[in-house]
Amino acid sequence: MEAKESSIKINSSVWMTVGDENFGGRGRIALLSKIAECGSITQAAKDIKMSYKAAWDAVDKMNTLAGEPLVERVSGGKGGGGTRLTMRGEQLVQNFKLIELEHRRFIDQLSQQAEGITDDLLLIRRMGMKTSARNQFLGKVTAIKHGAVNDEIELKITGGHNIVAVITHESTEELGLKVGSEAFALMKASSIIIVTDGGDAKFSARNQLSGTVSRLIAGAVNSDVVIELNGGGSIAAIITNDSCNSLGLAVGVKATGIFKASSVILGVPA
Repeated sequence: MEAKESSIKINSSVWMTVGDENFGGRGRIALLSKIAECGSITQAAKDIKMSYKAAWDAVDKMNTLAGEPLVERVSGGKGGGGTRLTMRGEQLVQNFKLIELEHRRFIDQLSQQAEGITDDLLLIRRMGMKTSARNQFLGKVTAIKHGAVNDEIELKITGGHNIVAVITHESTEELGLKVGSEAFALMKASSIIIVTDGGDAKFSARNQLSGTVSRLIAGAVNSDVVIELNGGGSIAAIITNDSCNSLGLAVGVKATGIFKASSVILGVPA
């Protein structure tokens, strides 16, 4: 089975108004064109699959809104007369075709730039997400290890980092998580422990994201520390001023943010 076309294409149509009144668009211009072509409003209506009454109603409304006749009756001649466009009507049809052509070119240019719009829409929605968790990472599920009660979910985020979360099996089902699906990993800054020189030390925390301190704001009791991660992204932590001083934290210092898998909250795009 062939994959369905998933790219976004932009479409639009030209519609004219006079004041607050709808004058018409492609349909009514098509009616005028047909009247010019066959000289009969009856035949024109049939050709565009419009009732005779609806055609005359449209013509009457256009004549009124234009302030002068666009269509006029012609008496005599073979067949007892008919209808034709006035010079103003012919000019309107030609101008509308020019406007529509330019409009189509404009829309085509927008469509050519539409590649990636889907990603941008998702990004805007993600940016609009509100949460009290300072740390928000978007990634893709790379592995799921099911347990009797809890599941272990592995997520790959920007920069190639991995985040492991432990959530209930019920939550896995409710979120529809599976390998390859997108998910958010949320962690409060207060859940992040900072290490500057782990050496040969081993930690029970599964998640360890390393980088360089890029921002440090000291408060009365606690300090707000932001670590710019290797490969992109950042992680924020709130630690005491005493801990900050004992670790020798400053902008440019190498540091690692560690946190337990149980401290990670997972979410999925709506």
